[in-house]
Amino acid sequence: MGKLSGKIGVVMGVANERSLAWAISQALYAEGAELAFTYLPGPSNERRVKRLLTPYQPKLLLPCDVQNDGDITNVFRTVGKTYGRIDMLVHSIAFAPPAELRRPYIQVSREGFHRAMDISVYSFVAASRAAAGWMPPGGSIVTITYFGAEKVMPGYNLMGICKAALEHSVRYLAWDLGREKQIRVNAISAGPIRTLSSAGLPEFDRMLDHVAQKACLNRNIAWEEIGAAGLYLLSPASSGVTGEILHVDAGYNIVGL
Repeated sequence: MGKLSGKIGVVMGVANERSLAWAISQALYAEGAELAFTYLPGPSNERRVKRLLTPYQPKLLLPCDVQNDGDITNVFRTVGKTYGRIDMLVHSIAFAPPAELRRPYIQVSREGFHRAMDISVYSFVAASRAAAGWMPPGGSIVTITYFGAEKVMPGYNLMGICKAALEHSVRYLAWDLGREKQIRVNAISAGPIRTLSSAGLPEFDRMLDHVAQKACLNRNIAWEEIGAAGLYLLSPASSGVTGEILHVDAGYNIVGL
């Protein structure tokens, strides 16, 4: 039996095989977890995720527009009623209009700011609240962030502001849900790695090269390392850990040079 046999999880944010949420999902599956998935509504999105999940045959694959409270409520009600509880939540959703990412932060539009914050930050709050209603004590929630939340990363622009808000949301949710229900909330701050989202960042290849040269381990991170970190934070191995931002970046964040 795996470490997570009998545990029920919801994974939000799998878009393709290069998604960080997928790296975590594979690690959870390897330890016996039962997972339900959401996808951004649309036939092409559904087909892509269904194809990826074919070997695993999950019971539930549900559309969810995280800007729609009704969709979020329906997802967690459906999973909760199907399984009776939810033990884990993986939230790996972020978006900013491409035009807003390309321009300097000082030029961000009000509409672009609101949309990016709604999808990248508020969706985490809303999903955590909905999931917590079905979580027994000891439940665990994980989201994905990046070092651009802590330091200025040229080219990351508006998304860095969103990730800063996301990281502090982790801390406040850890307080609220820990006191109320003994639910833990943490984030993985992943080093740069090729995903659908990173494809929209200007000069991403330069960022990869820079991190590999500067990081303590003199390299970029691997997919399996994100999966292993997610497994740790969602398993009993991290039962005393909450409100933390776990850097999985080959030590990049500690180097000042």
